[in-house]
Amino acid sequence: MTARIYLAGPEVFLANAREIGLRKRAVCTRYGLTGIFPADEEEPCSPALTLPERGLAISRAMERVMRTCDAMIVNLTPFRGPSADVGSAYEMGFMRALGRPIFAYTNDDRPFFDRVVEFCGGTVRERPTSMHEDNDGMAIERFMFRDNLMLDGCVISSGGCLVAEPTAYCERYTSLVAFERCVSTAASLLISFTI
Repeated sequence: MTARIYLAGPEVFLANAREIGLRKRAVCTRYGLTGIFPADEEEPCSPALTLPERGLAISRAMERVMRTCDAMIVNLTPFRGPSADVGSAYEMGFMRALGRPIFAYTNDDRPFFDRVVEFCGGTVRERPTSMHEDNDGMAIERFMFRDNLMLDGCVISSGGCLVAEPTAYCERYTSLVAFERCVSTAASLLISFTI
């Protein structure tokens, strides 16, 4: 049986989301996996629904689809700030709670700390405890992970891996180099689990 892989990430917000989804699913197929792209799983919503009702319908649909998947590959490339897409972060927690392996990639290979410092305009203060803080006096974690420690921890604890690949800024959501490396690793590990 072919493993079903939930493909999470901010690509669903691209104007050409369906095209990116087709490309990602094709990569998965080459490695013997079935990629499930979220935008393809949305059900038509009644025009009578309010916008919040439509949003809740999408949320319920994605949770239903994730329950049918064997693992997840998630794009942690920073989205609308220094960290990963918040919806994808929620989906990671959902899949982790289901006990599914989570594989991740990012097209920005800088550590989370460096991205937060840049986001804060390069001005951070060092505390007497060797911690750093932003302009609001909030500590900035410096564990040298690719994103928030809970996201990296989620991937590692699930038995997955995180692939980081520097990519041109204009291709950060469309380049599939890191994605393919991640799919290759996921396929090897998932196939060894089922043998």
